[in-house]
Formats: sequence, C-alpha cells, structure tokens
Amino acid sequence: MTQTLQGRVALVAGATRGAGRGIAVELGAAGATVYVTGRTTRDQRSEYDRPETIEETAELVDRAGGRGVAVQVDHLDHDAVRALVERIDREQGRLDVLVNDVWGGEKLAQWETPLWEHDLDGGLRLLRLAVETHIVTSHHALPLLTRNPGGLVVEMTDGTKDYNDRNYRVSFFYDLAKTAVIRLAYSQAHELKPHGCAAVALTPGWLRSEMMLDNFGVTEDDWRDATAAQPHFAISESPRFTGRAVAALAADPEVARWSGRSVSSGELAREYGFTDVDGSRPDCWRYLVEVMDAGRPADTTGYR
Repeated sequence: MTQTLQGRVALVAGATRGAGRGIAVELGAAGATVYVTGRTTRDQRSEYDRPETIEETAELVDRAGGRGVAVQVDHLDHDAVRALVERIDREQGRLDVLVNDVWGGEKLAQWETPLWEHDLDGGLRLLRLAVETHIVTSHHALPLLTRNPGGLVVEMTDGTKDYNDRNYRVSFFYDLAKTAVIRLAYSQAHELKPHGCAAVALTPGWLRSEMMLDNFGVTEDDWRDATAAQPHFAISESPRFTGRAVAALAADPEVARWSGRSVSSGELAREYGFTDVDGSRPDCWRYLVEVMDAGRPADTTGYR
C-alpha cells in the first residue's frame, strides 16, 4: 500500500489481536503513526490468557512501514483512557483516526441461551466491554479528533445493520452489543458532522482471527483445511482485509459520504478495489444471506 496516511495519527483501541491488529498493521502500511492499546503485554495477560501482545502489534506496525506505539489500557478505566489521549495530544498534537475495536466477550457469551438462563453477571460484563468501552474512549478522544476536519471514527461490530435488523444474533447480550455499536456510529456521525468529521460502523466477515484459527486447529497458512469440517469457512477473510477497509476509509477525502452508515469489509473492497492478502475479494455478508443462510451448498464462486 502507498503511504497515503503519512503524517496521520491513529488510535486503535483493542489492537492486541484479531481485527484490531489487522487494522493497526494496515494503517501502518499506509504510513500512519498508530497507538495500539489492549490489556495484554509481554509482562501481563488479561483473563483471555492468550499469547498475543500489544508490543507484538506495535512491532508489526513498524515492519509494515508505519510507527507503532503500544500502550496498556483498560478502556473501562476512565483515568487510563484520559491519560492515553493526553499522551497522544502531548506527543502528536492531533488524532485523525479512532478505531473502537474493544470487545472481550468471547468467553462471556452463551450461544443460543435465552436471557433468563444466561449468566447475568457475564452478560452485563459483556455489554460493558463491548459498548461502554467504546463510549468511554470516544468521550475522551473526540475533543482531540475534532480539532482538525477530516477525522474518522470507526466502530467495529459484527453484522451490518440490515443483517442484524433481520436476524437474531446468537444470544440476547451478543445481539444487543453488536446492534448497539452500530447505533454508536450513527449517533457520533450526527454529532461530528458540524466539525467536518465522520463516523462509520464496520463489520468484517467471517474473520480468521487467532482465536478462530485455533478453534479450527489451523493456521493462516493452511486455513483452507478447516473447510473439510465447515465448508462455508471458505468465505472467511484475514484481519488484514478488514484493516485495508479502514485504511481505505481513512485515506478517502470524501469519507463523509459513508458517515452514519453500516458497512462491511466486502462492500468497501468493491468500492475501493483492495483485496485480501491472497488477492481475493471475499464478500461474506452477501454470501451469508444468499448461500449459507439460504441452505445452499458451500460455493464461493462469485463471492471472493
């Protein structure tokens, strides 16, 4: 990718792994300085107990051509988030892109479990991690982002508004969290418009995150082996594909045309022309509706 974001500053909140890491790396590949936050460092792990760290993400940003800055932050800690934004202001004097990607709910969601049977404490914590963290981060970061016209907020979620409006998303708490984040983008878009800034809700498709690859017992190099057990996994995409969607939005001087909207990585790939790391262009959400949910046999022809 060309250095279209040279001189720009981004904050990817929740960049330890998955989509957040892919976004940070691709923003770096476009030349941005990227602050990457999360709770897991080389010295301390979160309750996820995963090996990925924010330092690794920052190093990947550096290798991609940008500058990565790792900062350990719990985004439920108001003081820590305030200090983070103050540091960005002190060191950079600007913030051009905010990506709210904090999630943390994989181990809390109880799939296909009704509200009255779901662990209540776990469900409420899921909402705090998935929604409150985004609100806290935007509250503190938007005064810096709105200092210059052209700023962009990306709210990461799962599912487009159209899809989520028509489908129950596996549990009450998960459904509420992913739908609420789409509305966060819509509301912020309204409030950012007078400042010449934009907010977009973005969903990846079936993401080949580190945790997903582990679940299937494969790696990024041999991920297609997982299609023997789950043929529809053939439509999956790498975190870098999602990252390229964010980088394309951030580099678009007319990004305001997307503000307030719910979009997918596949939709943006058709618009901007970027591809996944294998040169394909997966359009997962169209595939889910037309093939997987329709009960048709797995066939990605025309979808990647």
